[in-house]
Amino acid sequence: MWTGNQVALRSNALALLVIGITATAGAGPLAAPPGRAGPAGSGYGTPGQPVPELERLKRSWQRVDAELRALDQLLPAEPEAPVRDLLSTPALPATLLRANQAPTGALQAAEATPAPPLALPSPEQLQLGSVAGLSLEQALALAFANSASLQGQREQVAAALARFQAAMGSYWPTISAFASGSYEGSRATTTSRQANDNLGFGPQFSPSGLLTPSNPSSSATQPGVPTAGPFYVPKGGSAGVTSGEWAVEGGLQLNYALLDFARTPSVRAARARLEQQRNSYANQLRSLQLQVSEAYYQLQQREQLVRVYDANLRNDLVVLQESLDLKQAGLVPRLDVMRRRAILAGGEEELIQALADRAVARRQLAVLLNLPPSITPSASDPIAVQPRWPLNLEQSLLEAYRGNPELEAILATRTALAEQGQATAAGLLPSLSLFAAAGGSASRTSLDDFTLRAGGCCGSTVLPLSTTNGWDWSVGLTFTWLLFDAGSTAAQARALARQEAATAQQYAASRNDIRLRLEQAFFNHEASLAKLSSARRGVAAALESFRDVRLRYVSGLSSEVDVSVTQDQLINSLVRRINATVDVNVTYARLLRELLPVPRDPAQPVQPVLQLQISDSDRP
Repeated sequence: MWTGNQVALRSNALALLVIGITATAGAGPLAAPPGRAGPAGSGYGTPGQPVPELERLKRSWQRVDAELRALDQLLPAEPEAPVRDLLSTPALPATLLRANQAPTGALQAAEATPAPPLALPSPEQLQLGSVAGLSLEQALALAFANSASLQGQREQVAAALARFQAAMGSYWPTISAFASGSYEGSRATTTSRQANDNLGFGPQFSPSGLLTPSNPSSSATQPGVPTAGPFYVPKGGSAGVTSGEWAVEGGLQLNYALLDFARTPSVRAARARLEQQRNSYANQLRSLQLQVSEAYYQLQQREQLVRVYDANLRNDLVVLQESLDLKQAGLVPRLDVMRRRAILAGGEEELIQALADRAVARRQLAVLLNLPPSITPSASDPIAVQPRWPLNLEQSLLEAYRGNPELEAILATRTALAEQGQATAAGLLPSLSLFAAAGGSASRTSLDDFTLRAGGCCGSTVLPLSTTNGWDWSVGLTFTWLLFDAGSTAAQARALARQEAATAQQYAASRNDIRLRLEQAFFNHEASLAKLSSARRGVAAALESFRDVRLRYVSGLSSEVDVSVTQDQLINSLVRRINATVDVNVTYARLLRELLPVPRDPAQPVQPVLQLQISDSDRP
């Protein structure tokens, strides 16, 4: 970074070089011409006496010499040895040259397949592969097919469509099937802590309530032996059993909302969200076409500037050779050669920067097209001026507002918020639902591993293996009414209403932005057409001037300064013409972005449109 003193030193040194003054250390003092003494006030003193004016000039030159020496000490040391051959140019960086290779052919469809979305490039893919040329129409078609952001918006539209279809299903009942199967095993032991002969239930519960023959096989009648009744349980008697049960049940269940005030607003909100996503997709198509068009036009501009600065550098070499020849012939001073050498160095810098700008512009277009890492695009279309915009400003604004997907997306969002607010508020209203269910069940129970102790217990009927089958059904209504929720539902409805109001303000802001963008593009388009006409005349005049001054310089009728000034004017006029041409195309693309017809449905094909097509009745 130069300080203020350093800048002043550099300015003084450059001024001295321009006027041709050189100061060297140890220069002798200046004196009046010998034998001549001027009158008083003439600037010459008498012999042997110093002249005040010459002394002041001498001291001034000595200060300039000191400043130049200080400037030499402030300048950084040269990293390389000084160039001996004035006509030589330094080699350009190899990486920059590889990035600016000429295209090997047109881009093929198989080469433009994008990499997988979740894949990272390998080191081999990051190396520069091939440079392929493509037209603007091809670039737009590739962008519409390969753009990752556009593909993501297509997925958003598909997701919104699925949510709308899910909301439409709320008008239909739900039928579900249910089934279950299980196995349950257990081991139970029952023990009687008191005999049951004191209940007064008769001899069936008595320990000796029955008389049985002593010899059942004998036919003679004999006195019986007292025995316990069949239901008698002594104190301490117990019985253990192991049981296992297999059970299966299944059926159908139906639920249907007979009265649901939130259902219809929810469906309408889902439909509005779908429209919002579709309009966002259409607006993104417009934005993507503008981005690709601007990147393509910028690449054309960078490539033309490389050609201009390359031709300028070649011309600098020719003029420098002429200056060397004229200097050797004694027709021009050494100053002309040094100035041409400085101009040549400046031309080299401009060409190097132009090459870097073209490499960056190529990569920017490749990113927008989502090309494979090894493919570098190049613009194959020559620069062609777009025609004048066919509509006037008022018609352009009216057409831009009509069916604008950016505005339609905001309106759809506002509608979705309003319907969602109604669905939320409906949570405070009652709801009525119908339910019905029918099914059957079956089970199988097995008892085994019986154990009796102390006379047994609990002699109920025992079924070692049994099955149970059953059927059941139910029909009913469910009535729900939220009576109190501490104001949560009402607060959510108010929040959605506020969001709806904010969306209206967003619509106003977008409407104003559209007008500003269109007016800027319209006025700049008109200005670019006018500047292009002036730039064409300027190029023609500058070219003729440069031809004349070159001939005059070689003939000794003009100075190198005239050649430099005229050459700068020619280069600047060429650059202005290129910039004006690109500005015409860019502003046309920006105007087209606001009126471009695009589909709302991602399933429909997208055709690149480079010019606005209007009927004769719509022309101003």
